[in-house]
Amino acid sequence: MDITILSSFLPHDDPEVSLAFYCETLGFEVRKDVGSGKMRWITVGPPGQPDTNIVLAPPAVDPGVTEAERRTIAEMMAKGTYAMILLATKDLDATFERLQAHDVEVIQEPVDTPWGSRDCAVRDPAGNLIRIQQLP
Repeated sequence: MDITILSSFLPHDDPEVSLAFYCETLGFEVRKDVGSGKMRWITVGPPGQPDTNIVLAPPAVDPGVTEAERRTIAEMMAKGTYAMILLATKDLDATFERLQAHDVEVIQEPVDTPWGSRDCAVRDPAGNLIRIQQLP
């Protein structure tokens, strides 16, 4: 089988703030920006990797989602338990310094794990957990 990951979805509750985080803080580029106001689906990704995308989408816009489910999603986003993504970098310490310079919410500073990886964790403006791992 020849399958790759094309896009992953993360929720946003403020498209402009999310764009600033993913583009200015992480250095991603905008691939698509569809919609208007808070109802925008924004595709971003790392430069030089055109086939790897994150779609920042408003949560719970599917008409099949109930009002109770929308409230649950909003509560989970506020706690940072709704969505997460794992990114990788060649220089975790330099990446972490850049994140701190942009005043992101730090969940875990860079650490060496017992299972052999080195990583850190932050939250994006919507509360999504962003883990970043050092590439070998």
